[in-house]
Amino acid sequence: MEVFRLSQEKYANILSGKGAALRGARWNSVGSELIYTASNRSLAMADVAVHLTIATLPVDFVMMTLEIPDTIELSKIDVFNLPLNWNAFPHPSTTQQIGDSFIIENKYCVLHVPSSVTKGDYNLLINPKHPDFKHISIINTEPFPFDRRMFK
Repeated sequence: MEVFRLSQEKYANILSGKGAALRGARWNSVGSELIYTASNRSLAMADVAVHLTIATLPVDFVMMTLEIPDTIELSKIDVFNLPLNWNAFPHPSTTQQIGDSFIIENKYCVLHVPSSVTKGDYNLLINPKHPDFKHISIINTEPFPFDRRMFK
């Protein structure tokens, strides 16, 4: 399965989850490493764009394509099994608890969750501490300039 990740070029060579661990995010608390990917390029862009303005728009973004082998089992969370406010902004701590438990349990390498940005799309969260992580690879990286009209 191919998944996508939009990243600044200087961070595109290594998949580590350390960036997410620095600040925490919707599905992980500070200190918990998790790699956020998207099921399609548009969602990868939307996930980043919601945090930017024209003034903070870096010019060095790249779209990474990752290959998750079909042999890697994943866990899926259905939107109906999430707390009512799971997609609120700012995010609730309950979603961080879900992601942190996923990391601690270390049963699956990938967690399939609904997108909080684009209804009907999905994010795939990768646990870099899982033994199967070594089978996930970056298969393509290409420049991704944002269309500046999005930030008018």
